[in-house]
Amino acid sequence: MTNEHIPCLTKIRATYSSFSEKEKMVADYILENSQEMIHATINQVAEDLGIAEATVFRFCKRLGFSGFQAMKIALASEVVTPIQDIHETIQEEDDEKAITEKVFKSNIRTLEDTLHVIESDHYKKAVHAIVNARRVEFYGNGGSGIIALDAHHKFLRTGIPTAAYQDSHFQVMSASQLTKEDVVVLISHSGTNRDILQVLDVAEEHGATTICITTLAKSPLSRQVDIPLYTVSKETEYRSEALASRLAQLSIIDALYVNVSIQRKEQMKDSLQRMRKAISNKRI
Repeated sequence: MTNEHIPCLTKIRATYSSFSEKEKMVADYILENSQEMIHATINQVAEDLGIAEATVFRFCKRLGFSGFQAMKIALASEVVTPIQDIHETIQEEDDEKAITEKVFKSNIRTLEDTLHVIESDHYKKAVHAIVNARRVEFYGNGGSGIIALDAHHKFLRTGIPTAAYQDSHFQVMSASQLTKEDVVVLISHSGTNRDILQVLDVAEEHGATTICITTLAKSPLSRQVDIPLYTVSKETEYRSEALASRLAQLSIIDALYVNVSIQRKEQMKDSLQRMRKAISNKRI
């Protein structure tokens, strides 16, 4: 999916944290005046914000659009038949039921927005790489480390040798043993984690195919890996962007696992039988 096919408001929300101060001014203006923007000129926007037209134009290019008019066309398709924003802000006076509903709706929004930015070619390449890998390893730190463990738990069923590491020293040590027949999946919401970028260098040095799961905003991680897979999430006062993105990260892992499982159906049978037999001994 090209950037011009990604919903404009979704793209702005996803990359907001990486904008400069002037870019944030333009972003805020569009988010707050999306209906009016359809009929605005680049001159009007620049004048209202007290910035140069060139700044507005560069913002449109930053979003991946060919220019201001292309951005307006994309925006119009979203707001002409407006859908109620389900990502409502949680208020201190909200009761437990209201907060619960808003959290659920926020999670739904994160999944829907992430679905919008799926690039089928990237997913196909990622599935192909994993299916043909000698070994697959998952790396993540902090909250992303939990996602890496979940991925390891799932992919054990495929019969492909797999591992997950949360400690940066273990990550580097293990990556140094990889080969061009192996795959590494690096999970980092920001894409700027120093430890993850360091282990990426080690994995690439030894020829492993590298896949990342990260936010849609351009980052050192997404630029350097062989196959980037993106999530989209919105930060609120009570939930960080990284916290909201974890469901999208888990869903990407699920999608990869199901795709790989279908292609390795025959190889998985023996693996699953042995695993179920071993687990059955844990039950009373």
